[in-house]
Amino acid sequence: MDPNIISYFMILILFVIGYSIIIFEHSFKMNKAGVAILTAILCWTVYFIYSSQPLSKDIEILNHHVADVAQILFFIMGAMALVELIDSHRGFKIITDLVQTRNKQSMLWLIGVASFFLSAVLDNLTTTILMISLLRKLIPDRNDRVLLGCVVVIACNAGGAWSPMGDVTTTMLWINGQITAGSIIKALLLPSIVALLIPLTIYSFILKGKYKTAHLSAAEMKTEPGAGIVFTLGVLGLLFVPIFKGLTGMPPFMGILLSLAVLWVVTDLMHLKERREHLTLAHVLTRIDMSAVLFFLGILLTIHALEAASILKDVANWLNTTVSSVPLIATFIGFFSAILDNVPLVAATMGMYPLSTYPTDHSFWHMIAYAAGTGGSMLIIGSAPGVAFMGMEKIDFITYIKKAALPALLGFLGGMGVYLLIF
Repeated sequence: MDPNIISYFMILILFVIGYSIIIFEHSFKMNKAGVAILTAILCWTVYFIYSSQPLSKDIEILNHHVADVAQILFFIMGAMALVELIDSHRGFKIITDLVQTRNKQSMLWLIGVASFFLSAVLDNLTTTILMISLLRKLIPDRNDRVLLGCVVVIACNAGGAWSPMGDVTTTMLWINGQITAGSIIKALLLPSIVALLIPLTIYSFILKGKYKTAHLSAAEMKTEPGAGIVFTLGVLGLLFVPIFKGLTGMPPFMGILLSLAVLWVVTDLMHLKERREHLTLAHVLTRIDMSAVLFFLGILLTIHALEAASILKDVANWLNTTVSSVPLIATFIGFFSAILDNVPLVAATMGMYPLSTYPTDHSFWHMIAYAAGTGGSMLIIGSAPGVAFMGMEKIDFITYIKKAALPALLGFLGGMGVYLLIF
């Protein structure tokens, strides 16, 4: 049998087994980070063993994929460290003091709308990390904030779909000339709003009553020295990331690391005389959840192994040959993006359909951007915001399905329907 075929099916089987264990992690009593890393290494090992290419070529391919994954990891770690630094200074108290409502429905809409518009400016991953951190201050009870965390994921994915800077896939399409900024905003703003409004309306019928008032200790009630400066610089640093990318063309992780470095120097100088070690970034880094970071590493490397083995490309080719309807192709891309990483799926789609077939700002590219952006909300592992939420709050796969899969699905289909009615 052809070694490439053996490699293809072995990687696919390993992915299914590893993915299943991650889904049912509580039943297997295994940590999902360890499973994700093991799955990734085994998939790449099979790829190398059965490869018919020179070893140097395989290493080059692996290095290319590791570089892509590393960019995301550096971005996540930079954003998490920046947010933790704000939190260590009690900077989020500035916002939480402004949020007076404890009404569950009011909180639902406030969090959803804020996440939607922030993700269009910052990007959906940064906004998720920021909003989940805020929720921890607003709603101390983890069980109470699980559903709101699901709303953040849905809202961030919907908000990122209509902005050229809001989602990696939308940015890819923008940079490569498939869409223009004005066109994508005009085409997808209303469908993306619908993709959020439907889940928010559903949740409004579920949530009743008020959240419990947080009982904070005296230490938690007061802000630390320099809280206002750190909060302001931190938020400006997050907002600076897309600006830095636009000015220099450098990837987002460079912008977030620059913002983190500036804040690092400022806080070191700020606390130099008083020696407030617990407020320095060196101490804050010890609070970063490394198991979450390693989970990101494992799951992203696994998805890239599927791409290297041409499994994702075959999925895209199957859509091309089996489904003739453009809206159906886009809809299937949305469903597949809930299971697989939307970045290689969109990359494969861009490779299959040149601009000579579908020119810039063709409705096909609009629908791909919408479907890849919002379709991932249906499963927690289907988008970067979902994976970040999973890691930060230790939410399992099944809990997310129960809380968010149906509302996200209805929102996704509703938004696609609105786009087809308008265009």
